[in-house]
Amino acid sequence: MSVPSHLFRDVFCTQDMKQAFADDAYVRRLVDVEAALARAQSKLGVIPATVGQEMTEAFANAQIDHEKLSQDMYLVGYPVLPLIQQLHNQTSGHAAGYIHWGATTQDIMDSASVLQIKDGLGIIKSQLVELVSILRKLIDKHRDTVMAGRTHLQHALPCTFGYKCAVYLAGMVRHLERLEQLEPRCLHVQFGGAAGTLASLGSDDLGVRVRAALAEELGLRQPPITWHSTRDSIAEVLNFLALVGGSLGKIAYDVMIMSSNEMGEVAEPFVPHRGASSTMPQKRNPISSEIVFAAAKLLRSSASLGLDAMMVDFERASGPWHLEWLAVPEAFLVASGSLHHAIFALNGLSVNTGAMERNLLSTKGLIVGEAAMMALASCIGRQAAHDVVYDACRESIESGKTLYQCLSSRAQVTDNIDAKRLEAICDPRNYLGASQIMADAVLRSSERYR
Repeated sequence: MSVPSHLFRDVFCTQDMKQAFADDAYVRRLVDVEAALARAQSKLGVIPATVGQEMTEAFANAQIDHEKLSQDMYLVGYPVLPLIQQLHNQTSGHAAGYIHWGATTQDIMDSASVLQIKDGLGIIKSQLVELVSILRKLIDKHRDTVMAGRTHLQHALPCTFGYKCAVYLAGMVRHLERLEQLEPRCLHVQFGGAAGTLASLGSDDLGVRVRAALAEELGLRQPPITWHSTRDSIAEVLNFLALVGGSLGKIAYDVMIMSSNEMGEVAEPFVPHRGASSTMPQKRNPISSEIVFAAAKLLRSSASLGLDAMMVDFERASGPWHLEWLAVPEAFLVASGSLHHAIFALNGLSVNTGAMERNLLSTKGLIVGEAAMMALASCIGRQAAHDVVYDACRESIESGKTLYQCLSSRAQVTDNIDAKRLEAICDPRNYLGASQIMADAVLRSSERYR
């Protein structure tokens, strides 16, 4: 349904997710829901006791004419009625008369979609767990690899590459927690009948009991009330995927900038001709990161469609529901593709620790201006210390001298800090704060997803 281009279809999605959201997989889910409904109703005596199993066996062997189904859906506007007609023609005996008993089209389509969403979230979870494992290894290896921390694209304070990766990992852990939390909220069966009231099954609780039995048959949750016109659960799933995409996009943005020739701190794995230019033989473009970055924007668009689809009229939507038909499959395909590229890029990431050190020292100690200010502040006050160090930093920038040299020429500094201590203060390796401690904490928080 989504990413139809033969040329680009493998760029933004993975094979297993494509299979989960393929048209034939969706049709099979529609059939599964119809069969499960018959079994649930047979167990509760709504329809004859043998019909559920008879219908299940007939549907298992049914041959669906997908081309005819597509043509008929274009005419009807929905796939369920023409699908029922095909199933009816292939179901013998009195069982055929009980197909789709008490249900409405949206019941079947929503339940089928939730089954696909459940499969899709399982794939996303496995990819997130794999990414967690990769980030854990990078943190272990580079816990103490000192590099320049940057704000506004300028040197800010020293940190470690392990700390940077731990920031990424913390986001992935939160996404796995979100996934665990949204499943009981969002993986609900749909069964409400024409207007959601289950009136076709009587005025007692029989319809509710059928819905509970249907949920059990499909391995889904039983909602307290029909959700035909409340689409927040679908919107939550789409926004969850957009959040994952946004976190991956941040990582990709960092990798792209850090892999520039001027920085040269990281590089995506080398594969012959990957990221090659048609005219510049020297190029090794960060292709996976670029795709992840683009995917984040596509996922944001799908999330927006999910929010639009929430605004429906009365008990059944007159149109907004249709947005989900494209937004949900596309979001899962793109999210899975984004995770695939992130896993590839980070699993084989080339980390140039020499470049990190060279860049760290390139500003001649200016990166520890805060360290010098805080040390001097305890002697002469914060604002006075700020002014002294600010002036020293200005001199360093204009003269090319190191910050240590510029500070050493100021009496306000030398009268309060001896040379040995000042030298230690001006060494970026000594101003890492709690970088390693926090990285260790994130590692501990991620252990259950190993």
